[in-house]
Amino acid sequence: MEVLLCPEPSLSIRIAEPCRLNRLNIRSSLRFPAEIGGRWIARARLPAVKAVIDSATLDQLGMTESEIRNPAVSSTYRSSKLPKPNQTVLEAQARVCTGPEMTKPLSEEQAFKVFDTILRSVRGELKDEDRVSRAQLGAFFAGMTIRANAFPEATQWSEGEKRAIGTFWPQLVRALPPDVVFIADPEGSIMGSSIGPQFVGNDTTEMRLVGALREVLAGGHLGYEEVQGVLRDVLPLNVEEDGKDSSKESLVSAFLIGQRVNRETDRELKAYCLAFDDELGPPPVADVRSLTHYGEPYDGNTRFFRSTLFVAAVRSCYGESSLLHGVDWMPPKGGITEEQMLKFMGANTHLTPLQAKDLLEDKDLGFAYLSQREARPSLYSLIQLREHIKKRPPLATTEKVQQLVRASGREAVVAGFYHEGYEEPLLMLMRRRGVHSGLVVKGEEGALSMTTRLKSGNASKGLPVNYCSGFRSSTTASALEVDGLPLLS
Repeated sequence: MEVLLCPEPSLSIRIAEPCRLNRLNIRSSLRFPAEIGGRWIARARLPAVKAVIDSATLDQLGMTESEIRNPAVSSTYRSSKLPKPNQTVLEAQARVCTGPEMTKPLSEEQAFKVFDTILRSVRGELKDEDRVSRAQLGAFFAGMTIRANAFPEATQWSEGEKRAIGTFWPQLVRALPPDVVFIADPEGSIMGSSIGPQFVGNDTTEMRLVGALREVLAGGHLGYEEVQGVLRDVLPLNVEEDGKDSSKESLVSAFLIGQRVNRETDRELKAYCLAFDDELGPPPVADVRSLTHYGEPYDGNTRFFRSTLFVAAVRSCYGESSLLHGVDWMPPKGGITEEQMLKFMGANTHLTPLQAKDLLEDKDLGFAYLSQREARPSLYSLIQLREHIKKRPPLATTEKVQQLVRASGREAVVAGFYHEGYEEPLLMLMRRRGVHSGLVVKGEEGALSMTTRLKSGNASKGLPVNYCSGFRSSTTASALEVDGLPLLS
């Protein structure tokens, strides 16, 4: 069995001789006629869902058992090096770190339990997975502060929350680090603390972040350059190897969750989308007549089939080049991703954008996958923090609309969404990219996979599954400007 793992960038698996793979001995191949490209989709055995590779095959592939992961168990792709968040506070974050209408205030019993957990943690009484991380503290108190400052009465603090805060705050203000006290009471107007108004940060990078946070925690919005400046200052986020949190983690988590709680403006979303376009230099340009970029939710699927990988592979056989991008594992859903499926099939998921360009130009392939790990390392550095803030940050929207490789011909972007209200911002970002056409799809779990199921009678209101919206233009709009900002990055 000859598997192209890393020697040359490739997504194909070629069978050279019989092998044992869970007692299956099935050959599958599909070749299209030369006039439509003559590309092979597959020449591989089809393993069972619980495939087991014997030790001889593992030795032949140069792989260990720990590297053969079952894509049906996506949690196995979560790095064991990532410290887990405190579950009590995480559940509270799920309730209070959301929008003005969706927030669910804590009951008195819940609030007392959460604040008691936080107090015991900052006193050092909780260890390992029971410890409340600095990122959790930043996200939780950011949500609480914005609720107090800017939310409608129905989703502001409940009476039970007020009693819990009144009981615990005199002890918390002495135990919490200054950066967290600042997030909880930035102007001293909520709890009367003198620390928040005087806090400026520990270095020049934090000073800009603290200044931006004051506006965010008050329920306000930032400009395009201001958001880009903050992101470029603080990323990549380097977590200390000894597991200790820095003040930057609490401030960055408060910034990310605060922007999402306030519902980002178009200018803020554009900043998140374009901030790291040139992180590795200008994107390479593939000499292809057309290229479709597929933007699936990076945190994967847990309930429904994810079909885009196979759709893109088939389209490439018809001479329609396709580029997928994503990540191996991403919170909060931590579901199955294209990268997990490709890894299980033995594909190389460590391609650079330049290698992906070569694959797109190869007439026998025309298909590539890029991991955020290789293409946007600054954004990939946030995976641990994104697990600890619980809710999806603005990046969960903008990372789906990336142009990691450009094309000399026509370009299209297809992206999935779930929450109503983000379909138009996604199309706006696609137009900003200057592509010829764009499409948003509300597929299963917000992915691109559509369904044949009828909508149930008790389904929630809003846009139905299979909803699509898009645009098509005869020429790019590279010479235009939107809101005074260049359309292209």
